[in-house]
Amino acid sequence: MSFEVLTMGRVGVDVYPLQTGVGLAEVTSFGKYLGGSPTNVAVAAARHGRAAAVITKTGRDPFGDFVRTALDGYGVDSRFVGTSDIAPTPVTFCEIFPPDDFPLYFYRLAEAPDLDIQPDELDLDAVRDAGIFWITGTGLSEEPSRSATLAALAHRAKRGTTVFDLDWRPVFWKDTVWTDPAEVRAAYAEALRHTTIAVGNLDECEVATGEREPSAAAKALLAAGVELAVVKQGPKGVLAMDRDGRSVEIPPVPVDVVNGLGAGDAFGGALCHGLLSGWDLPRTVAFANAAGALVAGRLACSEAMPTEAEVDEKLREVNRAV
Repeated sequence: MSFEVLTMGRVGVDVYPLQTGVGLAEVTSFGKYLGGSPTNVAVAAARHGRAAAVITKTGRDPFGDFVRTALDGYGVDSRFVGTSDIAPTPVTFCEIFPPDDFPLYFYRLAEAPDLDIQPDELDLDAVRDAGIFWITGTGLSEEPSRSATLAALAHRAKRGTTVFDLDWRPVFWKDTVWTDPAEVRAAYAEALRHTTIAVGNLDECEVATGEREPSAAAKALLAAGVELAVVKQGPKGVLAMDRDGRSVEIPPVPVDVVNGLGAGDAFGGALCHGLLSGWDLPRTVAFANAAGALVAGRLACSEAMPTEAEVDEKLREVNRAV
């Protein structure tokens, strides 16, 4: 079976407070949700009706069982979810201080199961045949995940659509970022050579290219080898630029922010849906932007991913307001 969307990388359990504006020391109740950026992208794509799967690993523990059950419940194929004995399944806590402060606390040991993906464990046929293959910067942060990610990219050889979510999380790079930042950029550059689309916010684009101004960052990503650069600018909206010189700027969608942590993953899953649907660039990016806004107005990440009908209704609201 070939998948429309196949993602690879981080997975875990998000434990989010059910109270907002309160620090973890004072929180008394929590909700447990499926988490991990590429995993959430697969869930978001499945919510739009796409055949999706994720390549990752959990620990050999009850949280690993929860991950598989949750994926199945969301309609995401879990056949490529392996088990590693190096560490338990990671757990992530957050604090929620709307509209723009959401501190994250990653409870991951020195190593994590999703960074223990071995190159020889990959189903390279599935990687090659997927409509969209989605990888992240975190997957490059440690071995053997880095070698496995680059091996998958090399085997795919830009077949179909290959997306690099720049996903800059310095905490996962241990001491590398402080001792040799050039190593981070070199790893990103290697991945960019094998991908067709790069997606990132301004901080992530700066890590990958050295450029922070949106247009300059997009041009630098295109020069690095991709065909489409998508630069997320938070409250300033989204810039997308392709190799043919076309550029689209989509303004932000007004929303009462509850938790902004899942917005980027909702954007990613909706971007995949638009690309697979053959929509033009403005419609695709506008749809993804609205999906991200919807999830920013909700508490959870995976559980909050919208359907196509919900996103379309949000876009109609925006158009009526304009």
